[in-house]
Amino acid sequence: MTRFTSNFPATRQASTQAYERAGLGPDGIDVAEVHDCFSITELITYEDLGFCDEGAGGQFLDDGHPHLDGDKSVDPSGGLLSKDHPIGATGGAQIAEIFEQLRREAGDVQVDGPEVGLQHDIGIGRNATGAVSCVNVLERP
Repeated sequence: MTRFTSNFPATRQASTQAYERAGLGPDGIDVAEVHDCFSITELITYEDLGFCDEGAGGQFLDDGHPHLDGDKSVDPSGGLLSKDHPIGATGGAQIAEIFEQLRREAGDVQVDGPEVGLQHDIGIGRNATGAVSCVNVLERP
């Protein structure tokens, strides 16, 4: 049986470089804002960022890990679709969200005590390959 993989290589490459530069791995991330333009994209991104194994994105969600009170809160702001997917402003808005989280200024969506946050953005491209990705790791001073 042929196994098809669904991932975005650019996200894997960008996150690997970001983790190396930050001197930590996916386990060191407390809160993340990811490019969740579609439900499946968010599940694949959990896997590509190393938050769970390949094929386990759905289980990661079902187990509550990315919830506001989970151990790896993802998109506590509500994600892109809650903001009508502002294409040009996505990355800047995500950075601002992580900044507020790390400063403990996120109000009703504040994660409990985050020290390290991750921002992820992706440009899908014409053939849905995830051709471009940006990953930033921010730490609380």
